[in-house]
Parts: sequence; C-alpha cells; structure tokens
Amino acid sequence: MRAVAPLVAAAAAFFFLPEQLSYHRKKGVLPGPSLVVPFLGSIVPMIRDPTGFWEVQAARARDSGAGLAADFLVGCFIVFVRDSELSHRVFANVRPDAFHFVGHPFGKKLFGEHNFIYLFGDEHKDLRRRMAPTFTPRALSTYAAIQQRIVLAHIRRLLDETSPTTPVPIRVPCRDMNLETSQTFFVGPYLTEEARARFGEDYAVFNVGVMALPVDLPGLAFRRARLAVGRLVRTLAECVGQSKARMRAGGEPECLVDYWMQGLVKETDEAAAAGRPLPKHTADEDLGGYLFDFLFAAQDASTSSLCWAVAALGSHPDVVARMRAEVSAVWSPESGEPITADKFVQLRYTHAVAREVVRYRPPATLVPHIAAEAFQLTEWYTVPKGAIVFPSVYESSFQGFTEAEAFDPDRFFSEARREDEAFKRNFLAFGAGAHQCIGQRYALNHLALFLALFVSVVDFKRHTTHGCDEPVYMPTIVPKDDCAVYLHQRCSSFSSL
Repeated sequence: MRAVAPLVAAAAAFFFLPEQLSYHRKKGVLPGPSLVVPFLGSIVPMIRDPTGFWEVQAARARDSGAGLAADFLVGCFIVFVRDSELSHRVFANVRPDAFHFVGHPFGKKLFGEHNFIYLFGDEHKDLRRRMAPTFTPRALSTYAAIQQRIVLAHIRRLLDETSPTTPVPIRVPCRDMNLETSQTFFVGPYLTEEARARFGEDYAVFNVGVMALPVDLPGLAFRRARLAVGRLVRTLAECVGQSKARMRAGGEPECLVDYWMQGLVKETDEAAAAGRPLPKHTADEDLGGYLFDFLFAAQDASTSSLCWAVAALGSHPDVVARMRAEVSAVWSPESGEPITADKFVQLRYTHAVAREVVRYRPPATLVPHIAAEAFQLTEWYTVPKGAIVFPSVYESSFQGFTEAEAFDPDRFFSEARREDEAFKRNFLAFGAGAHQCIGQRYALNHLALFLALFVSVVDFKRHTTHGCDEPVYMPTIVPKDDCAVYLHQRCSSFSSL
C-alpha cells in the first residue's frame, strides 16, 4: 500500500494540476478561490445556497476594487461583473466574435441551440422587427384587459380561500396567476383547458430543472426539464399554426401570437406568391421555441416582482396610501369596469412604484453570456475564450442611486430628482443594447396594473419573521418566506370583469 500511495498521488496531480494551472492562468489578477475542486468547482455551494454564493462573488468584486471576480463551475471558468459600465460593455458586444447571451449556464441544453436568445446580428434584428407589432399601444391595451380580468379573478379566489387571521404565502398564487396570464395573453384562445393543465405541469418540471445539477441523465431533474421544454415548445407550435390559419382568414387579434402572425402570414404569403424563399424563422416549431423563451422571461420574473412589491409595500404604508388615492381618482372596484388605457396612463405614481420595485429587487439578478473569443474587458483584464460572464444587474441597481438601499418610488416620480435619467445606465433590470428585453413595457404595465388592483381591493399586512425578506433563487429571486401576508377585502364588492 505504501508503494501504491505515491503512484496514486502522482496520477491525481497529473490529472488535476493542469486544471488548477489553467484556472489560475485565466483568473490572472482577479479575486477568486486559490484552489478549485476538480471539475465541480463551486457548483455544490452554488446549488446549496445560490444567494450566499453570488453575495460572495459580489463582495470579492467590490472589496478588491476590480469590479470583477472569478470562480469555477462544472468545468467552466466564470467571471462575475459587478461594475455597471463593464456590464454595458458585455451587453453592447453580443456578436459572433465577442459575447453570446446564454440566459442560463447550461441554457443551450435546456432551450435548444436556435432559440431567440441565441441569435445576433441581422438575424436577430429581423426577428425583432417582425415582433414589433406585439407591443404596440393597441396590443398592450388588448393584453391589459386580459391581465385585469385574470388578476381580479385570482385575488377573489385568494380572499375566498384564506382567513384574514391566517398569513398566506403569495408566491405560489402569484405564480399560478402569472402562468394563466402568460398563457392567455401569449396564445389566448388556442390552449384548451386540458392543454393548460398539462402546460402547468411541464412548466413546474422545467423550473425544478433550472435549479438542478446540470446532469443530463435519465430520471434526473435536468433531463426531465429538457424533455418538458420539448413538450412545451410543441404545444406552443400548435398554437402558432392555429393562429396563422385564423389570421390568414381575416380574424381580429386576441393575443400576442395573433398580433405577431398577422404580419407574418402576409409576409410569407407574398413571398410564396412571388416565388421567393420563405423568410427564416417562420416555421411553427421555430416560433413555438421563441414563444417559450418569452414565456419563461415573463412568467418567473413577474412572479418575483409581484412578491417583492407586496413585501416592500408591507413596510411602506405611506406608499400604499398614495397609490390608493391616485387609483381611486380614476377607477373604483365597485364599477365593474376595467381600468381603461387613458386612465391607466394617469397613474404616474403607481408606474413609479412599479419601476422602483424592479430596481430595488431586479428579478433576474444575473444575465449570463459566454465569450466566443478572448475579449479585452478592461485595460488590464482579457476575458478568456469560453468563459461564462455574469453581469449582475442586481449589483448595478444599487450603484449611483440616492440612498440606493431604500425603497423610494419618488426617485422615479419627482421631477426634481429624475433619477431614472440621472442613473439610467445603472437601471439594467431589462438588460441593454441590441438584446434589451423587448417586453419590458408589458412587464412594467403588468406590475403597475397588479399594484393598482391589489391595493384597491385588499387590505394587507406583512407577516414579518426573522429573515423573511432575504432573497432566495427559484430561479428568479423571491422573499425567503414566499411573502406571507394577512389579507382582507377592503372594498364593498368587486367583480372579475
């Protein structure tokens, strides 16, 4: 045995020393672990405590003064970016010879190779051009009617099923509400009740897999998630086909896919009539994949924002009072009517609250990119080819703003302060550059509508416990206690429209 031990040690050094040397060569002067666990790196602590892991990265980047930190995850060298201007450099250089947006460290395995988030250049611009009709004022007005109906129905259900003396965690109810909202505003009449139920089950499987170890083997969460994505995309592709047929027959748009297909079928029909090749990215399966990307972005991010909004408002009764006064001036729950588009734009303070919620707790805290080639990020550091770079929009949200740790909607409402303009480059919750979130107006509208309805029909109080507002990843950040609140109906009556 004594003779074997040196051989085992030599073999281990032979296999693991090159990995350590490679890590240190890539890390250079960046702060980071001195040694990394062979192959696994820091993946176990990241899975066990994502919040703590990323807090460590942020502290290293901050305390070193570099604005960057390094680590190692499952064979991948990673760079954490805390500095807002360096994050802008990443966002502005999404191209074949610089950075590729990945959305998730192992996103291509989950989402597929050819989804919208992985396109760039003219191909990306062309697809965004075709999608432009989905977020016009007319389209947003159509979605607003859907949103209000579903939000009020879910608030009604929550009030009926809970006691005012018992705190209820609202994350799961908000998730269910957002899933129904997303399904309805994306593909409206094309999902049957059976398909909706199946969709919800598959989406839950996907969410579990996003946070699981990226081991693609039968029976494991990551593999189940990848297969669930395939089923979800096929379901959405069927909806695309039905929408194409209905728009081709002259139907009026009722949901996002209708607004998108209305122009697309005209473009493809003209190409076919002229004998030209059909435009790229117009097949049902491709479009189903793009719809899933948007659904993923809308679903969990909105759930996060709704929870943080209620959590923040629970300790800011003055903000609640101002919103209630503003909403009551233009709308009453007892009216049985939705908030119209012209009245909605008058809710300036409520819109400011929505923006502050997203700044204060940006739901997608990190926006992973991969370096397709070595990229000189600063004068003194070049990101190595193949590194996964994590711009932190969460850290940017607390840079520059006045008393940034405070929840203060007036920073976006006061004409004298105008922090939305003064610190615009630090408001990165929706990204920046060519890949900036195309649905950000819808997301902010959804949050503002929820806030207007919620504070108008519900009296609520936060159930505060130690650490209840600590962020946890699921996969976007939510309060540790799932935002438990006491709820009581405050208006005499309200309908689900």
